Amino acid sequence: MPANKESQRDPSVSLALLWGEAEERPRRGPRPKFTPAEVARHGVAVADAEGLEALSMQRVAEALGVTTMALYRYVPGKPDLVDLMVDTVLGDPPALDAVPGGWRPRLEVWARACWDVYRAHPWILTATGLRRHAMGPRQVAWLDGALAALEPTGLDARQRHDAAILVLSLVRSLTQESLDRTEEGDREWDRLTADQQLRLATRLSRTAKR
Repeated sequence: MPANKESQRDPSVSLALLWGEAEERPRRGPRPKFTPAEVARHGVAVADAEGLEALSMQRVAEALGVTTMALYRYVPGKPDLVDLMVDTVLGDPPALDAVPGGWRPRLEVWARACWDVYRAHPWILTATGLRRHAMGPRQVAWLDGALAALEPTGLDARQRHDAAILVLSLVRSLTQESLDRTEEGDREWDRLTADQQLRLATRLSRTAKR
């Protein structure tokens, strides 16, 4: 049964889907009509319109014109589908190398780009916040971008990772607040975000250089 498949989820299968390795594996039977990316895009459409709680394998199967059981040929279960959806909407990270002024403005551009993605697809807050999930190539690229931006601070690798996660956590919190007050979202960002977040990263930098 599909429920058993999801409860016995194999993390390696989700990683293979996210990194494109599953598509290269030979399969028996008819050639698939869809790619995992196409399935993910239909899932994104449901989540964007109605929220993550409305997402189900049945809804996506109906959108694709296949049975729910047939959908499991492409994606093993809903958690794997959500992982694909997250990586799909992230897209490519901002090009921080072209941002002048050093690590601080680069990290601000990165934080604002995260804000834009969260605001455009609020369901990501739930998708990435309530469970451990597999990281796809785009999500890894976003994290790598923040780590590279923080390299001039003198922090070691662990501290840079902690600083990036700290900034991301603050962006997530502010996004949730702004979603509760949609009309004030942009003003809330300007008033509370970049300066307060990056002061914390500055403190970490000063601590590391002592």
